[in-house]
Amino acid sequence: MNSPKKIAVIGLGYVGLPLAIEFAKKYPTVGFDITMRRIKELKNAIDTTLEVDAEVLSSVLVPNLMALQKRSFGFLPSLDRMDISDANVYIITVPTPTDKNNRPVLTPLLKASETVGNVLKKGDIVIYESTVYPGVTEDECVPVLEKTSGLKFNSDFFVGYSPERINPGDKKRTVTKILKVTSGSTPESAIVIDELYQSIITAGTHMAPCIKVAEAAKVIENAQRDINIAFVNELAKIFNLLDIDTEAVLKAAGTKWNFLPFKPGLVGGHCIGVDPYYLAQKAQEVGYHPEIILAGRRLNDSMGEHVATQILKLLVKKDIKIKGSKVLILGITFKENCPDVRNTKVVDVISHLHNYGMNVTIYDPWATPSEVQEVYQLDSTQQIPKEPFDAIVLAVSHKEFIQLDLKPLLKKKSVVYDVKGVLGHKADAKL
Repeated sequence: MNSPKKIAVIGLGYVGLPLAIEFAKKYPTVGFDITMRRIKELKNAIDTTLEVDAEVLSSVLVPNLMALQKRSFGFLPSLDRMDISDANVYIITVPTPTDKNNRPVLTPLLKASETVGNVLKKGDIVIYESTVYPGVTEDECVPVLEKTSGLKFNSDFFVGYSPERINPGDKKRTVTKILKVTSGSTPESAIVIDELYQSIITAGTHMAPCIKVAEAAKVIENAQRDINIAFVNELAKIFNLLDIDTEAVLKAAGTKWNFLPFKPGLVGGHCIGVDPYYLAQKAQEVGYHPEIILAGRRLNDSMGEHVATQILKLLVKKDIKIKGSKVLILGITFKENCPDVRNTKVVDVISHLHNYGMNVTIYDPWATPSEVQEVYQLDSTQQIPKEPFDAIVLAVSHKEFIQLDLKPLLKKKSVVYDVKGVLGHKADAKL
């Protein structure tokens, strides 16, 4: 457990890749992913998530396992499970989504555990970073590791949990600048894991007393934020009915020192739109029905329909025909200045507009059209359309949209709806 560290990061997405690159600056590191396209891109120093610069990626890349074994640091992206067999620390960063009924889907996590279990050796450590409800690491993942490897937990191998806190698209709060919560299955392994993260995390670490505490801490971070946004989303609905400017109200209330500065909006993304359901699932398993958590989630999940309804009302008010009207959606990613389209709630707005018979065009210079098509079966473009529209909806505040001249995109009679509240006088209405 105290031998020189050889790292394997399982899952090279928005979380896994930045983490792997930081470890690769100090340790031999293999990044394992099952997506061939992703591995090919990384071998050519291309990161389509835009989380890691090509120059940084190139500086640690090695061509093969033999080259990595000869170095004290470096990064090898790989599809080959045998390339991770030499590691003694395995860090699992695969997605933990929900299904169509908002129930946790642990399949990627359990499959990754099986992959690691097939190469696990005595003395190895397995660290989970994927967001889960309390108990998943020890109750769900460890049995898979034991069964697949034939080894005994806390005797032959050890596990830890260190929840990811990556903020996609954030170039200031990068992985090393965000304080890291760590934990281990034994006091000794907890110290080893904490020291490992301390070696790359300049912001420092916080060692939780046990794995379940670390799991719970992660899942409530986003649940808390979700509930706070749900509150201001409800306020926005109320103030819209009262013909009061929500932004002005929040600005006035924000002059009090302890008022929390949350804004209304579409709440998506892989974490905040998913994590509350993980906590709710565990609560229900032990016989408690979480009222506030699920109420907040329902409220936030309703915002896509609310936005679509507001657009419909604006069109009716201006006597613009609804069926067949042309609507331009500005942005489909789940947040600004980021190509991440996972669990974006903009698609809810689009779905409701389609239900009204409107023709929707999606313009997003950050989102990859092929990914949007693959995930949502929607056509999108990275080029500004040349035609005028009956309505324009700013759904994501990409920097390209803030100064965008809307006049060429508008008909003589049209509406502009600002979900993010960044267009000022250009908009007819905002959330």
